[in-house]
Amino acid sequence: MKALAAGIAAGASLLLASSAAAQVSPELAAARAAGVLGERFDGYLGYSAAAGEKVRREAGAINIKRRSLYSALATRRNATVQEVGIAAGCQLLGQLKVGESYMLNDGAWHRRAAGQPAPVPSYCAR
Repeated sequence: MKALAAGIAAGASLLLASSAAAQVSPELAAARAAGVLGERFDGYLGYSAAAGEKVRREAGAINIKRRSLYSALATRRNATVQEVGIAAGCQLLGQLKVGESYMLNDGAWHRRAAGQPAPVPSYCAR
């Protein structure tokens, strides 16, 4: 997985950088800061707690855009959408801020604490 992740990480980071430039609503930013909305190991947003309708709608739209980007990159790199999503997840987890929630492949939600390094799973390319 590390070799594949290394091969598609650059493409995934370019795709994510372009999608990250999109406007984020104050509600979505507040949900992330509160730990309600967080990054998952598979490259998608998820909920660690109940979220309001607007947050769910916006996060769903972001996930649809991410899936489209992952699919396009998967086609170009001869990889699966899941492999690209996981490689993107490695990039996204590495960018978490203190206090933000995240889910690793153990299925449990965590929050990044002050002084804690970014949670980058062992299967991610370094």
